[in-house]
Amino acid sequence: MKLNELKYNEGSKKDIKRLGRGSSSGTGKTSGKGHKGQNARSGGGVRVGFEGGQLPLYRRLPKRGFSNAMFKKTYSIINVSDLNKFEDGTVVTPELLKEMNIIKKELTGIKVLGNGELKKKLTVRANVFSSVAKEKIETVGGKAEVI
Repeated sequence: MKLNELKYNEGSKKDIKRLGRGSSSGTGKTSGKGHKGQNARSGGGVRVGFEGGQLPLYRRLPKRGFSNAMFKKTYSIINVSDLNKFEDGTVVTPELLKEMNIIKKELTGIKVLGNGELKKKLTVRANVFSSVAKEKIETVGGKAEVI
């Protein structure tokens, strides 16, 4: 086999649809867009769900059910490795974390996750601790206190 004998597999290469090229192509003249109208114009067309001004289906159907989105708790997350910035014996509180720019907002509270290693003995006060984070804080000799 030589380089000039290589061929694409049957059906792997398909010609592109060339619009507006005569009647024999099937997409000549109006290029498959029909005659005039909003959809034939450049940049034309309507948004998804638009029904020509008729009240759309998503507005006609009754809204039912319960959404818990309003009551969802979102925590500011820190990792155990972030706590190495503090001195030994420090009591780490949400206010202190915000003051040192480790977190930007408190949101519903603070959640401590167990990513990384902790090398200092600290008392950490947060709303939620993962089991791994609690274990890592306590193995170093610190305390994990739930607020």
